[in-house]
Amino acid sequence: MRTEQEMMELILGFAKEDGRVRAVILNGSRANPDAPRDGFRDYDIVFAVTEVEPFVLDRSWIGRFGEVLIMQTPDESAILPPEKKRPGFAFLMLFADGNRIDLTFWPVDRLGEMEEDSLSVLLLDKDGAIGELPPPSVRGHLPQPPTAAQFAACCNEFWWVSTYVAKGLWRRELPYAKAMLEGPVRAMLMQMLKWYVAEMSDYRADPGKEGKYLERHLPSDMWAQLVRTYPDGDYARIWTALFETGELFRRSALSVAERRGFAYNRREDANVTAYLRRVRALPR
Repeated sequence: MRTEQEMMELILGFAKEDGRVRAVILNGSRANPDAPRDGFRDYDIVFAVTEVEPFVLDRSWIGRFGEVLIMQTPDESAILPPEKKRPGFAFLMLFADGNRIDLTFWPVDRLGEMEEDSLSVLLLDKDGAIGELPPPSVRGHLPQPPTAAQFAACCNEFWWVSTYVAKGLWRRELPYAKAMLEGPVRAMLMQMLKWYVAEMSDYRADPGKEGKYLERHLPSDMWAQLVRTYPDGDYARIWTALFETGELFRRSALSVAERRGFAYNRREDANVTAYLRRVRALPR
């Protein structure tokens, strides 16, 4: 695998030699002083360019960065299209040596339209148009305190979709049951755990994308319980995981509610929990 120094020299060398590239910004984990230092960190790069289209139409420049193992261009995806058209265009490139560059070309005259990222380091500014950026930090990636409406909606979605899991388990519809558990139910649990961690740290702790740093911040018993919410394809173990998920959600939600002064809908919780038990006990 090429070293970080080699990769940065390659990226900046390309930018310095190509007159169309006017500035280079580093984002993401390599700009995060608290991120794990390993070879799996992407090089999240923005090239501010005079024109984007030439780089999209003629892609011969890609070979300059190495042998591509696999590449994705989300801005032209037919199966996962972007939510809205944007002036930039991204090339996500994993190379044969294991390095990955997520390279976005963005028109230099429309930099003001680019989403602000607190994890940004200015590597090159040929025209001095960008100016000094603040020191990179996770401040823009930390959870924000929920409103009472957001908290209530999260709780309601969690308990509502939990009934779908039970239905799928009773019907022996494994893909459906797993999709509901690992989709919307898991999403609401992770959201509540992120709020819990944020509340316990006065909104200074970073749970990470998809909660990848939760082990750092959760009490050990809560982390162990979270681990138990990830079952395999066995129906009995999925039932057990579903009830573990409910207990963990309840514990974290009650704590968030107490600290924020919110009302936790205990009736909704009790009703659904009793319903889940009844469905599990139903004969086939």
